[in-house]
Amino acid sequence: MRVLIVSAPLIGHVFPLVPLAAALREAGHEVLLATAADGLDVARSGLPVRDVAPGFDFGRIARGVLLRHPLVARAELAGRGGTRGAGLLFGTVNDQLADGVVALAEEWRPDLVVHEPFAVAGAVAAARLGVPTVRHENTLFDGRELIRATVARFAPALRRHGLTELPPPAAAVAVAPPSVLRQDGWPMRYGSYAGGGDLPDWLREPGERPRVLVSRSTVAGPGSGGPMRAVVAAAERVDAEFVLVRPDERLARSALPGNVRTVGWIPLAAALPTSAALVHHGGAGSIFGAFVAGVPQLATVGAGDRRHNAELVAARGAGIAVAARAITTALLTRLTTDAALRDAATQVGREIAAMPEPAELVPRLAALA
Repeated sequence: MRVLIVSAPLIGHVFPLVPLAAALREAGHEVLLATAADGLDVARSGLPVRDVAPGFDFGRIARGVLLRHPLVARAELAGRGGTRGAGLLFGTVNDQLADGVVALAEEWRPDLVVHEPFAVAGAVAAARLGVPTVRHENTLFDGRELIRATVARFAPALRRHGLTELPPPAAAVAVAPPSVLRQDGWPMRYGSYAGGGDLPDWLREPGERPRVLVSRSTVAGPGSGGPMRAVVAAAERVDAEFVLVRPDERLARSALPGNVRTVGWIPLAAALPTSAALVHHGGAGSIFGAFVAGVPQLATVGAGDRRHNAELVAARGAGIAVAARAITTALLTRLTTDAALRDAATQVGREIAAMPEPAELVPRLAALA
């Protein structure tokens, strides 16, 4: 069986598709990933990848969409745009992906197309070829809502390829822990390609004090620096060790408190089991990483989906949702000492561990083709 896996051109979108892609290949199936721009970094995983939109510039598209829709832009920057802003943005993104994905599909002739909710270009290619599709969730939204919002802004691409609508998927893969969000589809344990990097020896074992990892977004834009500066400002008065993962150059060169260290790109999933907590920008990948490790997290509310994601964490009791500017010594102390947060995070981790591994879904996917 040949499986084409389609993702939006962003690291945080394509990396979570790697575990299922790898499981399919290990079972003897041919796999090809289709993406562009930053998403091409997934080639480091060893999986075959094709650039379906050479010259793609996500930042330029995002700026153009926000300038044309100022009210939506305001809501998006506040994290209150819901799926409307996502539909506008990724409708344009997929318009630029569709022709390349369709051309690749017609050349490679897959038997099955797997795509994430923000990559409906994959569903267009499948419809053209008459092959089934599978929606692979990778966010903390209901993917059906995301696809509806995107397709509503996707009419020109549909018409170009002789379609008026997209057929429903043959199946869906749901990765969210049900106690946090119930997604439609076959449950599968969340995983993600780490993106390379080596884990220093000192991060392989717990430190003398509770260790808190602090990360930021892989996407440039509003809030991309995340909570790092706020954490640094409050860290000295917290009985913990803080590790800034990929800080910007200016922050890395500045004078830091004695309990703050820096590190470059590391496999975050490998560092979390020896850590007490994670502080991050509210991205879905970071939230899932803390969930899998069963550690409490502080997720900052912000633009795009970050407020939604952070509030889900807080509603589950597995972490704290707060604006970066509101981070205090008291909140960071609570993050490392609150037994209720730790217990809830542990429960979510166990919930994810009980979900089926990607390899268990491969026979079900093969039966669709």
